[in-house]
Amino acid sequence: MKTKGIDVSKWQGEVDFNKVRAEGYEFVIINAGFGRYISQKDRYFETNYKNARAAGLKVGAYWYSYAVNSADAKKEAETFLAAVEGKQFEYPLAYDIEDSTQSGLSGKVIGDMINAFCGHLESKGYYAAIYSYASFLKSKVPAACRSKYDVWVANFDVAKPDYPYEYGMWQYTSKGKVSGVSGSCDCDYAYKDYPAIMKAQGLNGFSRAKTVLDKTGYKKGDNTIGSLALKQLLLAAYHKKLITIKVDNNGVVGSGTEQAVNYLLEKWGYQPNSIAGEGFIKKLGAEIY
Repeated sequence: MKTKGIDVSKWQGEVDFNKVRAEGYEFVIINAGFGRYISQKDRYFETNYKNARAAGLKVGAYWYSYAVNSADAKKEAETFLAAVEGKQFEYPLAYDIEDSTQSGLSGKVIGDMINAFCGHLESKGYYAAIYSYASFLKSKVPAACRSKYDVWVANFDVAKPDYPYEYGMWQYTSKGKVSGVSGSCDCDYAYKDYPAIMKAQGLNGFSRAKTVLDKTGYKKGDNTIGSLALKQLLLAAYHKKLITIKVDNNGVVGSGTEQAVNYLLEKWGYQPNSIAGEGFIKKLGAEIY
């Protein structure tokens, strides 16, 4: 898969994200700020986030680093999360490591900084990525970091990035002309279904998607010997005080039975899909007996 997006910061000023979306772009990665202090939050971040959401675009964010050691990198990560607190992101939160003050650092120091920043993001339930130019990623970022974290590689105006390793996003130009953006902006391709990843794994402010216990089984409207047996189990569960819903003593799966089934599914941590199949019956039986 390949999805089109852009990334923006204060340098683009006010962006008309409705026009951006109308041109076929599906996501935007927004600069949230730089450095160790919350006063360095990008002054357009809140507006960009709000307007991109209103336009129906999926959103990610990045934080520009000028840290030169792991302690400062962790402080930057903490400030980044303070800047984005309370928001949801379908795309990664990226560590932008490219500053000239970092070019003379050793690979070990760079690796320690990446692990401090991205590790802190992951410990707080966020999907972390590394952003930098292809040359920096190849020469400065340790292989262990390139494989541990997702990579957003910048390599402009070429057929493909000069980067022989795995990457999830490619910033392919800094001279993009996009309706709704004044002047030039960065344009990107994403090669993973990031929204699905965030929602399935419960990352970036999303709750983890609950699994389905049974896809087939007894459901509302059924009236068989089997559904009668199911209701006998539910009656036994009621008498053992496992549920507070008392179902009728017949084979009809009605609203009360459906309510009891969904109550137990939620209690067990499953998606309440109103279906009581083999897994449900075995699990309920184990609790009763």
